[in-house]
Amino acid sequence: MKVLIINGSPRLNGNTTIAINELVKTFDENNVETEVIKIGNKDIRGCIACNKCFEKGKCVFDDVVNETAVKLKDADGIIIASPVYYASANATLVAFMQRLFYSTFNVDKTMKVGASVAVCRRGGASSTFDELNKFFPIVGMPIAPSQYWNSVHGRETGEAEQDLEGLQTMRTLARNMTFMMKSIELGKKEFGLPDKEEITYTHFIH
Repeated sequence: MKVLIINGSPRLNGNTTIAINELVKTFDENNVETEVIKIGNKDIRGCIACNKCFEKGKCVFDDVVNETAVKLKDADGIIIASPVYYASANATLVAFMQRLFYSTFNVDKTMKVGASVAVCRRGGASSTFDELNKFFPIVGMPIAPSQYWNSVHGRETGEAEQDLEGLQTMRTLARNMTFMMKSIELGKKEFGLPDKEEITYTHFIH
């Protein structure tokens, strides 16, 4: 099993990293390989809807998005972690995820397990959690549960270590995600993936 963890924080050793470290530690204990990809401090532009990815098989902007796309093929799960800005995810992370998921139309994400994590001072975690979770079900990815919404709290660097419930939520998430990935792998061997219909698009023109 392998999980990609996307760190969307520009503070590479901040509170988002503390939450991610708790995930990594628990995945290690359950023999799940992890790779943390730090993108919060990178210059990542947004999607320009050029649709060149359908011709090239990758995003026209050749940066960390295309580097991650190759790794996504072999991953069993992906976790998106972001600090909260104005009750929303870091804009760099959103740009990264929009381009990653749109340009990897040729990567079958069916039954890869997804999860998101929000790190905040006080409020806005739930709306950020909801925002990030939108990426998964639209491409057939189940969302891993925990014991609470996946949020860790802390403002100053290191304060997240004091959020014992938040860190426990991270550990529970990693264990539940491990169970789901292993169960899905067994199910694929026994039953295969679900049948797919050709997608019917309904466009309303006025």
